[in-house]
Amino acid sequence: MKRSSSSPAPIIIGDAVANDFGENRVLIPQVNGGPERPPSDLVWSLDGASMGTTWQVRFVPPMGSDLEDFRVAIEAELETVIALFSPWVTNSEISRFNRAGEGFVPLSDDFWALLTASLDIADDVNGAVDPTLGALVDLWGFGPLGQRLSLLPVPTDEEIAAAAKVSGWNRLRLNREQQSALQIGGMKLDFSGIAKGHAVDRVSERLTAMGATSHLVEIGGELKGRGVKPDAQPWWVEIETVENSPAPRTVAALFDLAVATSGDWRRQFSHNGTTYSHTIDGSTGRPVANGLAQVTVFDASAMRADAFATALTVLGPVDGPELAEAMGLAAHFVERTAQGLVERMTPAYAAMMEDEA
Repeated sequence: MKRSSSSPAPIIIGDAVANDFGENRVLIPQVNGGPERPPSDLVWSLDGASMGTTWQVRFVPPMGSDLEDFRVAIEAELETVIALFSPWVTNSEISRFNRAGEGFVPLSDDFWALLTASLDIADDVNGAVDPTLGALVDLWGFGPLGQRLSLLPVPTDEEIAAAAKVSGWNRLRLNREQQSALQIGGMKLDFSGIAKGHAVDRVSERLTAMGATSHLVEIGGELKGRGVKPDAQPWWVEIETVENSPAPRTVAALFDLAVATSGDWRRQFSHNGTTYSHTIDGSTGRPVANGLAQVTVFDASAMRADAFATALTVLGPVDGPELAEAMGLAAHFVERTAQGLVERMTPAYAAMMEDEA
């Protein structure tokens, strides 16, 4: 996948949090029982670039492991995600579906699994996150066709309506017996609201299968921690924040937990004094413009955290918190208002907070 010039800077993970938390807000998940003992007393680190961004992994290897075996395994998982879900790669499975003529298109097991999971979440949030918005994403200059030039006018109502006709999760028909999806002609799938989280989960599962049951994975700002370090400390991470956020510096213990953040500053373009965010609202066919500057979601699954961070951003500063609370999500919101930035949090998020120093 191509890296945008406005992609977020990579997050430094691991040991950035000292025992003296000072003015930090500290988030600790509720844990039943003690953690599993790490497989050794070693902590190894690997990093690289993939999916248009950077990745970092810290993990506790089993004794007798080879570092290069882990790099090969991690990169293989990332290459698989690209081969399946990157519209920037012409021969990827998603690109082949997007180019296909009208009719049912057979899908691989991995592609089918993520597509159906995406559609289930889309159904839960009434399309606030939607894997069928590729035509609208391209139209607004956030897809593989490239950025929309600032001198060009924004898409017309007619262009938006045309792209919307081939978009919408409720237009995508599935044949479950044949494991195929109906290409209606011109529909473009786009997993940008879920793919990084899915990749984090895949890398975490691969590390666990290799015996590295204690690890921290970060891909483009989406993170997942499992187990604890050899000193019995959890994997601490700092949650990225929008500039001038009313929230204090926030650090979280990712013990069998993932976190994803959606922000309106990440990818955008400006035209005639108006800034347009990369997150598309499928109900309007336009970039989100509801005042939400940032949404952060914690979940056991990085894929779900990623998807719900996008969905809650689309739902906005009223419906987003209401849905998150109803679903029991641990979510944090920062809204731009006439009085400045305002933060909100769900009860599940507040339950993770220790008293601020």
